[in-house]
Amino acid sequence: MSKTTNTAPFARTWQDISQSVNPRAMSKVSRQRRLAWTLKFAGLAGVVAAIVWGTIEIAETMGRSPNQPGLAESGPPLKEITLTTDGVLDRTWAGRALALPKNATLMALDLYALRTRLLAHGQIKAAVLARNFPSTLALNIQERSPVARIQVQVGAAPPCAFLVARDGVVYDGKNYDPALLNTLPWLDGVRLVRAGNGFAPVDGMDAVADLLATAHNQAEHLYRGFEVVSLARLASDGELVVRSKDIPEITFNTRDDYFRQLARLDYVLDLARTQPDKPLKSVNLANGLQVPVTIDTVARLQNSAAAPAPGNNLFPLPGLTHIAQRDF
Repeated sequence: MSKTTNTAPFARTWQDISQSVNPRAMSKVSRQRRLAWTLKFAGLAGVVAAIVWGTIEIAETMGRSPNQPGLAESGPPLKEITLTTDGVLDRTWAGRALALPKNATLMALDLYALRTRLLAHGQIKAAVLARNFPSTLALNIQERSPVARIQVQVGAAPPCAFLVARDGVVYDGKNYDPALLNTLPWLDGVRLVRAGNGFAPVDGMDAVADLLATAHNQAEHLYRGFEVVSLARLASDGELVVRSKDIPEITFNTRDDYFRQLARLDYVLDLARTQPDKPLKSVNLANGLQVPVTIDTVARLQNSAAAPAPGNNLFPLPGLTHIAQRDF
């Protein structure tokens, strides 16, 4: 009795499997899924390749000096420098300060080094440099404003005037109107200390700047008479001493309100003008409402041809006296 084997179920199963992996028998949905997966893989491979290439390029660029041939010589030459400032400097000054080589290209410029070069000038407080392609270097700078002048002599060189800003920086100002500079008072009682190619900042200039700004804005007629501001007693007593055209010595207290002190000074000057035969030698505004004043007795004797009229004696003593209290 022969044994028979039924292979039909196996054949059907193999046929089904063959058809299931046959691309022609694949459904439309399966083909779309496979196509989407292929595109995703290709896109991912492209992104990875781009990242690798970019990393290599950045590494080569960072390792290459801006002055090396190939980078320094690439691109069109620099054609223009633009300048934006809140002060008085111009593009002519900027060109001299930057001292760029001839035929320099925009990509060859070391912006950090150029910024350092600009900040070496005390007049420059802040600077931002940017490349504007294809051939423009843009400068945006913030300048210091002068508060006072100071006479400086270095070695055997003749004395020259420098400017001092609110933050105490001493610098050789450029492009300022001479008429403006002539209105600035001089500093005294200051010892300059060399620092690099310049000078260390002057301590206490914020107090000086506040006094001068208040006088300029609130009592300009008094400010115009200020000639010298001394910082000799600032550290020890907290006082600023001003020499004006009318009074050789005016003492201000840096801890008191400047406006009130200027109001008292204005009142003292008004009273003094009524008796020109008693010129003032000093006015001390550092003691609040009590304002000690000193009469210049030498000038009084020189300028007075006759004795003062009775009852018109504002300062009864030739030495230290006091003005009556007023609510300033």
